Amino acid sequence: MTQPGPQLEALLHRLADCPPDFLLPPHEISVPAILCDHWRVLGLHSPESAQLSFVESALPELQQLLAVLLWLLRDEWFVARPQLADATLRLLKSGQLAQLARLVGAEDFIHDPDRREELVRLCLMKLKLRPQGETAEQAADRLTTLDSVERDRVIRETRAAEARVREVRAAMARKAAEEAAARYSPE
Repeated sequence: MTQPGPQLEALLHRLADCPPDFLLPPHEISVPAILCDHWRVLGLHSPESAQLSFVESALPELQQLLAVLLWLLRDEWFVARPQLADATLRLLKSGQLAQLARLVGAEDFIHDPDRREELVRLCLMKLKLRPQGETAEQAADRLTTLDSVERDRVIRETRAAEARVREVRAAMARKAAEEAAARYSPE
């Protein structure tokens, strides 16, 4: 998050206005075609087919998220900066997006304000940008607050810790019952 980027509000508004066609299942919409079209709008040659294979082999939920993200990246701020194309390709191939797609449905990135902001901020961070008017620290802090993958990790760890506490309590109760039974049993 080194360079100032576009206004956060403009990107949030754009994402909220994403057409429903971008949420269609991958067999009804061609995400590789959307990507090639995006490159064409940037004035670049389409990525080689080998570079597109990651899209075609992606799980359906990731393909839907990629379609929504490509809608976001068609904002005129990004279109005016074709030098971000390589970083954009790295963003689209990012493992973070795959994790996010497994946890959150693509429609939530359009309809839920926190998920919308999370996707915009993740996109900017991966492009080494920060929202206009924010410091790098502010941008990173806000993204951490919204991070669905991190929240899922914390929830899983909390559930595991709670399960361990229940197991320890059950073991202590069994031991106390055994000791009580041993004290009162005739020898």
